[in-house]
Amino acid sequence: MRTIFTQAVVFLVAVLFMTAPATATEEVLMVRIISSDLAAKIAKGAVHACRKKGYQATAVVLDRNGDIMAAQRDTLASRYTLEIAKRKAGTVILSGVNSGDMLKNRGDIRPELNHMQGLIIMGGGLQIRAAGSLVGAVGVSGAPGGDIDAECAQAGLDAVQETLDFAD
Repeated sequence: MRTIFTQAVVFLVAVLFMTAPATATEEVLMVRIISSDLAAKIAKGAVHACRKKGYQATAVVLDRNGDIMAAQRDTLASRYTLEIAKRKAGTVILSGVNSGDMLKNRGDIRPELNHMQGLIIMGGGLQIRAAGSLVGAVGVSGAPGGDIDAECAQAGLDAVQETLDFAD
């Protein structure tokens, strides 16, 4: 009995030493988070870019967890564009790539993914990166095609690119 107990203690000590190198700094993670002000600027920039092209669109910005940080729907944009834009951004958060790239890379499972809550495999969702970290995503819906939605989303990102580039 004592031998089994000793072996169990030795095993537990060995397991603890295998995981012991973790320090307090490795257990408390530093993450970058997009602010609501920056998210609002991105959404506004995207909607205005689509308006300049003659399209009524909606832009939704999600944080790295997939929660809405900002949404802007142009005056005459369909109410459905809000949900579609959110789901495009959700696809980016899930995959870590732009939604148009997800469409190209995984078009084979598009029907299955489109049935998942919060996702839609269409162009128009872009990553928001700051100092190399994915801090969120912007999705745009309302233009006649995901490629134009993506251009509008990119314009929203371009409006704040300097802020994103110098985030530390």
